[in-house]
Amino acid sequence: MLLNFRVANHRSIRDEQSLQLHPVYDADRPAGTHWEAVPVAGIFGANAAGKSNILDALAYMRRMVVNSHRDAEPDGGVTRRPFRLDEAACDEPSWYVADLLIEGIRYTYGFSVNDEQVVDEWLHSFPHGKKRKIFERSPDGLEIGDSQHRRELNLVENITEPNVLFMSMAARSRQQDFRPVYDWFAQNLLLSRRFTHLGLGVERLLEQQDRNPELIELLRTADLGITEFGTEHVLLDEEELRKRYGRRIPQHRLDELEENGPRAVVRPWIGHRGRDGMVRMDVSEESEGTQALLRQAPLFLNALRRGGTFVVDEIDSSLHPILTARLIGLFQNAETNPKGAQLIFTSHDVSLLGRTGGEDILRRDQVWFVEKNEYGETELFALADFKPRQEENRERRYLSGSYGGVPYIDESFANAVAARGDEDGKGDEAERS
Repeated sequence: MLLNFRVANHRSIRDEQSLQLHPVYDADRPAGTHWEAVPVAGIFGANAAGKSNILDALAYMRRMVVNSHRDAEPDGGVTRRPFRLDEAACDEPSWYVADLLIEGIRYTYGFSVNDEQVVDEWLHSFPHGKKRKIFERSPDGLEIGDSQHRRELNLVENITEPNVLFMSMAARSRQQDFRPVYDWFAQNLLLSRRFTHLGLGVERLLEQQDRNPELIELLRTADLGITEFGTEHVLLDEEELRKRYGRRIPQHRLDELEENGPRAVVRPWIGHRGRDGMVRMDVSEESEGTQALLRQAPLFLNALRRGGTFVVDEIDSSLHPILTARLIGLFQNAETNPKGAQLIFTSHDVSLLGRTGGEDILRRDQVWFVEKNEYGETELFALADFKPRQEENRERRYLSGSYGGVPYIDESFANAVAARGDEDGKGDEAERS
């Protein structure tokens, strides 16, 4: 479970920004839960304000932890994206810190990097609430905690390149004190992906409907007229590939077809009620909203089953607000979220600040805003900072600018449009004359 994430000098983020996920209001806790972090965090703001960069920083931290030992070339430096609107930032380190709760123990792991190397790196745990140093790395060298296998870790240090995280090397060397944090990044931090076609997860979802009652019910409400759904075995030939991928069939799929010939595969279908009864339709014929839900549904299910932290950029993309609210609700409910999974997302959909079925979609301590200051620097702040009342209309107050984080378009934009309209009108009048 992610308790807190801090980042500085990453893309549009100049100074330290903190996504603090500890609950603020006991009255807003989902019923029947005692989670130490909120199960949902929604980040709202204007276009280009930096919402996605908060999530991108978390994704960058994951890539470094999991892949730095594979991606880094000796003397190849570190790939990063520092803040570009301040020349000094390019010479300063970018840094990332995550506070985690794993099997009842809190961990703090962080690192800073510049263009050449890892500058600092550290891992602390807090068993029984007392700080325990596992390791600390600085330009002066590596300090290993007293309880660690010093000889083995010294060997790991000797083979760790300056541009590689020590965490990556130690965890891959089967150092058990490093595994909980490494495994959280590798297995429990789940990132949503942009799909152009339906994957195997959709086929399994529709084949095993009894295992997925919540999302299957969600699918029933996703598109008017859906009555049944399932899968059938078909021959994967070029015609079938076009149904799955459209005109842009991946070349490797065509190569496989040419080399091995057509093969039997499973194809999902959705049934609609027509005048003459139920009609089976290919999923590619469904609305974009239904397809988007099908693409994302296995990922939501996976997070709820495993208890991970699921990160989604633009959760409302192609989805109806009611469907988005229902997906969020799965994480708020102790029955559908028994392992305390988290959902962190960005959105433009201000209706998510409102209510559905008489209940808040997002609690007061689950809402964050971003905006850019006059120097183009992203600033992240919580709704809870405004001490909102439980009954206030947060959607209306946000749109009125009470919380900030809304786009500002000055009168010059409207004047420019009006002026252009006047010019076009004069041109038309001149042509008529």
